[in-house]
Amino acid sequence: MPITLPASEVTAVKRHGNRLRILSAILSILLLSACQPKIPREALMLTPESLKHRQLQTRRFETADEKRVLSACAALLQDLGFTIEESETELGVLLGCKTRSAVKAAQVVGAVLFAVMTGIIMSVDKDQLMRASVVTRPADPGHHIVRVTFQRIVFNTMGHVCRMEMISDVKIYEDFFERLSKAVFLEAQGV
Repeated sequence: MPITLPASEVTAVKRHGNRLRILSAILSILLLSACQPKIPREALMLTPESLKHRQLQTRRFETADEKRVLSACAALLQDLGFTIEESETELGVLLGCKTRSAVKAAQVVGAVLFAVMTGIIMSVDKDQLMRASVVTRPADPGHHIVRVTFQRIVFNTMGHVCRMEMISDVKIYEDFFERLSKAVFLEAQGV
C-alpha cells in the first residue's frame, strides 16, 4: 500500500530538494573554480631581452606584394631543409620543421664514463625537432614586415623531451634575412 503525504509536506520536501540542488550546484562551481590554474604574473610580462629578440627576428622589406614575400620565405625555408607544415597566405603565416641529430660526442663520452664508474646508464641528447615560423604583415604603403623565429625541441635516448628553447644565434637570423633579401629581389624581378 503506497504511502501518501499531505500536500503541505510534499511541498516542503520539494522545497528542501530544490535547496539541496542549488546548494550542490554552488558548491560544485566553487570547487571547479578553485581547480583553475593560476597564471603567474611574471609570465605575462615582457623581459628586457624581448625587444632585443624581436629586433633580431624582424626586418622590413620594400615590396607591396605580400604573396611574393611569403613565396620567397617558403622557398628559403625549403632551401634550408625545412618542410613547410602550414601555410596561411591570407594571414601571412608559414610554419616549417626539420629533424636533425642532437648527439654531442662529449655528452656521449661523459655518459659512457659515468656508466662504467657507477653502473648507471644516463640518457643523452639524440634528436632535435627544429621549427621555424614566419609572420608577415604590411607596414606603410609599399613595405612589409617579416618576422621569423627558430625554436628547437631536443629528445633524449629515452624518447623524452629534455629541452625546448628559442634559437637566438645572431648569425642564423642575419644569414636568413640576407638570403631572404636576395630572394625577395629575385621574386620582384620574376627570376
